[in-house]
Amino acid sequence: MTKDALDHLLTRRSVSANSLGEPGPNPSELQQILTAAARVPDHKKLVPWRFVLIQGEARAAFGKLLAEICREEEKDPGAFRLENETKRFLRAPLVIAVISRVTDNKGAPEWEQVLSVGAACQNLIVAASALGFGTQWITEWCAYSPGVRQALGLADNERVAGFVYIGTAKENPEERERPQLADIVSNWRP
Repeated sequence: MTKDALDHLLTRRSVSANSLGEPGPNPSELQQILTAAARVPDHKKLVPWRFVLIQGEARAAFGKLLAEICREEEKDPGAFRLENETKRFLRAPLVIAVISRVTDNKGAPEWEQVLSVGAACQNLIVAASALGFGTQWITEWCAYSPGVRQALGLADNERVAGFVYIGTAKENPEERERPQLADIVSNWRP
């Protein structure tokens, strides 16, 4: 690993979706980001993930759908909440729904497939941030909504691993406290 790559990993920070703006990645940059996201451990080559891009005018259309789904699934969400749902995917120029797809395979247990999709999400945000974009990987209520599952066309063996927001940071995020290695690292001894 080059020093630049290690420095990037040691300093990468999520940027709140509310702090992202234009521009987002161009087609070439997006191709690089998605290629990096697909280069993760994948036991038995099952490809237990896929990506749904929500960009351009589709963001507003999906927001209107989110508000309708929220109205159906929540008890009295209120006008303010519904207005926020219509704008949810307008917070960044690109939102990628990362879909976890588990296949019954004795050689690659479900847990390994779920870990692979987590690695795909991590590569997605690391690649985008390496290109200078701000990113945030979040789920929010819509990742768990039956109506959103249907809107995204998810199969029974699929679920949303998260929504990755990508854009240009309007401001630099503040560093947050990280765990002390002494609190999370131990040596196994016989």
